[in-house]
Order: sequence, then structure tokens, then C-alpha cells
Amino acid sequence: MKTIQKITKASLYLFLAAALMVGCKKDDDSPKPSSSTPPANEEELITTVKITFVDTAGVEPTVTVFFRDPDGDGGNAPTQFDTIRLAANTVYNASLEVFDESKNPVENITTEIAQEADEHIFCFTPTNVNLSIIRTDSDGTYEIGLASQWTTGIASVGTTQVILKHQPGVKDGTCAPGDTDVELNFVTEIQ
Repeated sequence: MKTIQKITKASLYLFLAAALMVGCKKDDDSPKPSSSTPPANEEELITTVKITFVDTAGVEPTVTVFFRDPDGDGGNAPTQFDTIRLAANTVYNASLEVFDESKNPVENITTEIAQEADEHIFCFTPTNVNLSIIRTDSDGTYEIGLASQWTTGIASVGTTQVILKHQPGVKDGTCAPGDTDVELNFVTEIQ
């Protein structure tokens, strides 16, 4: 009988010790990713935007412009902010690329934008310049803007605003919803 009491007391002490260890364990309220929940989209550092213009008639030379800000938004001023100079009365096919040049090797963010096309849109707004721009690529529902067509008119000088919007779950073909990843105003000269 004493042996059973000792075993019962020992079991009781073991149970209480286990309960205390479990009860004293610090709660971790942070959500655990499940296999069905995708990881949160990490915001990328965009340091460089490159636009290449190719004359559809094959007459004018190819034009390439860059915006470079090695430390990203804020901090130091951009190290390169080219003027867009295009020939008058010409149609150009434009391709846009986005990079993070702060990394080695350089990260081409264009690939991620193309893979997440249903979450991104480039918006182009020419001001005081004889220029019209249409996006020529699509995510299957809405345009993206990695590829576009720029049609110039007579000689003029103004600006072209280029905005990259991140619109997960809210993309509707306009630039209203979502967060702005990049916003640039290129001086634009039609010559």
C-alpha cells in the first residue's frame, strides 16, 4: 500500500511540475505561416529605372534613359536623372526595367513585377509635351506598362510622370488604388 501511495504521490508531483512548466511557458502570439498562407510580400528597394525607346520605323536611333538613386527614396539626391529626348512625329516602342543596384549582384525587380503582373501597373502622364502613351502589355485582364507605345507630335518641352503602383487584390486598371512604389517626373523634350 505504501508503494502505491509513493507512486501516486510521485505521479502527482510529476503532473504538477509538468503543469507548472507548461503554464509558465511564454505565449507566442505571433501568427505562424501555414502551408496555404503565402508569405507577406517584402517591399523591394528600387534604386534604378531604365526606359528604352525603339523607333518603330527603324529610322531614329534607340534612346535609353536612366533614373538612379543608389540609396533609394530619401537620403542622398539621385546620381542620374536623364531627360527623355525623342524625335518629333515618331512612334516608339518603350520597354521599362526596374532594378535594385544596392545589391551585389544587382537585383532585376522587373522579373518580380512581371511575375506579379496582376498586382502592378505603370502609369504615364505627359504634361505640356506633345506626347501620347499607351500600355501595350497585359496581365490577362488589365494593362501593366512594362511595354508601352509613345507617339510624339510636334516639338515641345514638358514632363512625363512615371508611377509604379503596387495593387495586390485591388488592381482595377487605374492608378487610383494601391501603394506607390516609384514616382518620377522626367523632363521630356520632343525635338
